[in-house]
Amino acid sequence: MKFLYKGYLTGPIIGALWAVVMAVTLGVAISFATGEAARPALWGALILGVLTGLVHVWRANRWLSLGVAVVVALGVSAIGLGALQFGAGFAPGSRVALSIVLAGIVAMPLNTILKDLPFGATNRHEFEAAVIRFLTGFGYLFFTAIVIIPFYVMVMTSMKSQQQLMLNPLDFSLELSKGWHLFDSYYELMTKFHFGRYLWTSFYVSVLTVALTLLFSVPGAYAVARLRFSGRKVFSRGILLIYMVPMIVLALPIYIAYSMVGLRNSVFGIVMIYPVTTIPVALYMLQGYFRGLPVEVEEAGLMDGLSRLKVIWKITLPLALPALASVGLYVFMIAWNEFLLAFMLLDDPSKFTLTRGIASLNSSEIPRQHLMAGAVIATVPIMALFLGLERFMTRGLTAGAVKG
Repeated sequence: MKFLYKGYLTGPIIGALWAVVMAVTLGVAISFATGEAARPALWGALILGVLTGLVHVWRANRWLSLGVAVVVALGVSAIGLGALQFGAGFAPGSRVALSIVLAGIVAMPLNTILKDLPFGATNRHEFEAAVIRFLTGFGYLFFTAIVIIPFYVMVMTSMKSQQQLMLNPLDFSLELSKGWHLFDSYYELMTKFHFGRYLWTSFYVSVLTVALTLLFSVPGAYAVARLRFSGRKVFSRGILLIYMVPMIVLALPIYIAYSMVGLRNSVFGIVMIYPVTTIPVALYMLQGYFRGLPVEVEEAGLMDGLSRLKVIWKITLPLALPALASVGLYVFMIAWNEFLLAFMLLDDPSKFTLTRGIASLNSSEIPRQHLMAGAVIATVPIMALFLGLERFMTRGLTAGAVKG
């Protein structure tokens, strides 16, 4: 590895790798956005990256690097070795503009990745810093892509017509000229497939699950964290073991029991069984948070004449609001996204939860864009809720993990 400790070797190698990554990224983005082919070309990307990286370590000037990258990108494109090979649907002006964009997204990040890397000999710290910056940038791009691309495909497919999907199922561009007709699938879901009712059912079932879970898990977690009783350690360790039992193992016994007592195909039965799956993890999270609260505050309340229940209500719970919010959000997400029990126990369409309603769309008789629209309807509310309350969830989970 020591032979790489030369800026004139490290810079071009990292530049070449980064140019390949950017060519693939831009090519995929263009193809998804326009529906036209834009394929990355290995040799063109390598030439662009090697020369841009070499120029940067020779003269660490961002504008010089950018100028060289633009000239190289246009030059290799003119001789047929461009880092991107465009389909026939691209006009010459568009090809030039996209080549300049590729040069920019190659050259500008390389100014940060190869920062302070000399042209000659480098030490281990400088070499590893450049490699780490490259891997960090690649990691951000890769994990962003695997999250965004499926969601983008889902949204774009939901706005297509059946004719467009049959004509070219890989075209994920939008025809903005259709106006509000882009949302025809969503309108039909709400009017013909009763998705408004499914949304409401999932909402109040999830809220009831959160309420029941907190009602039982708060006193249970407090007892494990604060009180001394026989079997406390066994109970504390057994909480997580219960949560680790796969639901598929319990599916058949639950189905048989619910069928025998007449709770199958009822929302009441769903509300009863969902907390069974969420209480163990809520107990585990809350007991760790309660252990982290200062005992002296509660002891002061007891010395002032408060009962244990009043101490919990007036002192402990207000201090535990971040944990309660994070646990409530986590439980809500579990209940909202739960599919196995709803699919197994609900047969009446008037009682379907949202996930069960989406499963009913998976049929050859129903257009594929309706299924994608249903997935968007199920995903967007919980995503917005998570992003809005993410800081509470992070604080609560961190506190519970440290002290649990």
